Amino acid sequence: MKIIDISRDLLNCPIYPGDPPPEYEWVREIEKGADCNLSVLTACVHTGTHCDAPLHFLADGAGIESLPPQALIGSCTVLELNPGEITGEYVNRHFPIGGCERLLLKSGGKAFFMDSAAQETAALPGLCLIGTDALSVGSKGNQVRPHRAFLGKGIVVLEGLDLSAVKPGNYFLFAAPVKLGGLEGAPARAFLIEDRIFWTGK
Repeated sequence: MKIIDISRDLLNCPIYPGDPPPEYEWVREIEKGADCNLSVLTACVHTGTHCDAPLHFLADGAGIESLPPQALIGSCTVLELNPGEITGEYVNRHFPIGGCERLLLKSGGKAFFMDSAAQETAALPGLCLIGTDALSVGSKGNQVRPHRAFLGKGIVVLEGLDLSAVKPGNYFLFAAPVKLGGLEGAPARAFLIEDRIFWTGK
């Protein structure tokens, strides 16, 4: 089974402008006489590869713990596109029309949704997750409407992916966020499986 890690290192990844950088410190160290190594991490929950919950942009939205597991695990399609604005026209011409439940966008981290494009994508039949290798589905100064287009439809937003080693095509996605009850987002460890192996549990 070939597994591709599409997560970014939270401690060594680009930071969205204005977000606090992650910091850590060792509070116990074996080399200093402690019986174990122990560290403390401080980070924005939207650093690196992460999931957005509806609460991120909807006042009465659900927290990260409420995301449906079935949206985060299953068949997906990786689509490569050029950097820049994603328009509604581009979505209508190039995005899968139906049968795609999870869509990951590869652009070198430089493509983002215009309002109309987010609305058109959110209306795709059966879509339950949208992912991107950019820091956000929206652009600086235009975050609210693209996010609300997806989150308002119950579509999970997965951002900050590393798709540099991934070719366009179909895969099996596993992208479970950390369970942080009541928060609007959480870091996720995301993998793509290139050749699927299923088990029956018998």
